[in-house]
Amino acid sequence: MKIIAVIPARYASTRFPAKLMQDLGGKTVILRTYEAAKKSNLFDDVFVVTDSDLIFNEIVSHDGKAIMSVKEHESGSDRIAEAIENHDVDIVINVQGDEPFINTVALEKLIQVFKNDTERKIDLASLMCEITDEDEINNPNNVKVVVDQNGFALYFSRSVIPYPRERNAGVRYFQHIGIYAFRKQALLDFYGLPMKSLEASEKLEQLRYLEFGKRIKMVETANAGIGIDTPEDLEKARRML
Repeated sequence: MKIIAVIPARYASTRFPAKLMQDLGGKTVILRTYEAAKKSNLFDDVFVVTDSDLIFNEIVSHDGKAIMSVKEHESGSDRIAEAIENHDVDIVINVQGDEPFINTVALEKLIQVFKNDTERKIDLASLMCEITDEDEINNPNNVKVVVDQNGFALYFSRSVIPYPRERNAGVRYFQHIGIYAFRKQALLDFYGLPMKSLEASEKLEQLRYLEFGKRIKMVETANAGIGIDTPEDLEKARRML
């Protein structure tokens, strides 16, 4: 089973423009993410896929591997699908470019999902972390996920799901951590499917997979990591580093 990591990297982030090129302890955010993926020793290869000459040159100038997107893309999955379409690969791990503190234990769990899936019933696997703080639960920047009894995703939302009409129901809230593992075919299928209303409304590409019947296995992890979506997140990351 050939497993690669692909890091989709857009320069023009809506909430925090040029965040991947910001300094994080003497290196850019995207370079730190790339190096962390390489050092994990979990992958047969690691690539950054980008639409930016700046990001491309940043990786290549540090002896890394980068691929320039040929087309304009709405989502990271589209960008990755174009990049790996002609690669001989079985499993593709999407490592978010703005999450430089990679949790190798969690990534190993994602990879194990596919090693255990002998009947090939799982299209994607992804991570979730329990959250209990009300501010975190209500924050639309924190994507929430609800799952069935077997750990398969039912829905993702920026809203609070489930809504706590009964506060003593014992519901656990999970934040989706945007690291995915795909079967190659699931990515290629996604690439050929249109964006529908749920994805367009929430701006969450994982909803396209659900709308078209793909099965997403969620893996619980204790560590949400630090995603850099705002300047405040960057300061938090600098303190952590």
